[in-house]
Amino acid sequence: MNNIIFEDNHLLVVKKDINIPVQKDITEDNDLLSMLKDYIKKKYNKPGNVYLGLVHRLDRPVSGVMVFAKTSKAASRLSKQMQENKFKKIYYAVVCGNINNEGKLEDYLLKDKEKNIVKVDKRGKKAILYYKKILYKDNLSLIEIKLETGRSHQIRVQLSNFGFPLYGDQKYNKNSKVKEQIALFAKELSFYHPVTNEYLTFNLELPKRYPFNIFKIM
Repeated sequence: MNNIIFEDNHLLVVKKDINIPVQKDITEDNDLLSMLKDYIKKKYNKPGNVYLGLVHRLDRPVSGVMVFAKTSKAASRLSKQMQENKFKKIYYAVVCGNINNEGKLEDYLLKDKEKNIVKVDKRGKKAILYYKKILYKDNLSLIEIKLETGRSHQIRVQLSNFGFPLYGDQKYNKNSKVKEQIALFAKELSFYHPVTNEYLTFNLELPKRYPFNIFKIM
């Protein structure tokens, strides 16, 4: 597979492409978890079922860096890091409008599992994110996002509720056109190696597709 970023006996770090589900869903489309298990099975000639722990998720239309655990011990230790807020994720997104230079969004989010839609609702779970504007052009803002919590659809819902929906978000931006792709990218991932305890950071370049490519970052 050409999207492998890093691999050892404990971890598999990959770049997820757009419109690929992380795990099987009702569409029965090819999913990333199954593809990676198949890759491991073939590469190491493993018989039977291959273990690969799903530590975190990205929405189907979102691309970017992800880590999977090749052992149950690694999965458990990475999950613990997430609970202790040692697992750091940085996203880049393009939102519609000229957003403030930086800020903090704090909401309560409630998920409708049947419709797979999340809304701001006081009965929901607390969601916190921090954003910083990097560049502004053509009524679009490129922003960096750091999550304090990891709720379903969190970035998309919070920014839409704030009045700056993500470009191309078919669910939470009423002005998106059908063929547009959501402009949300998991750019950077940092965590402690579950065995060696080395602090690892994986950073990807921004996608070359529109609207990311209108912003020239030095």
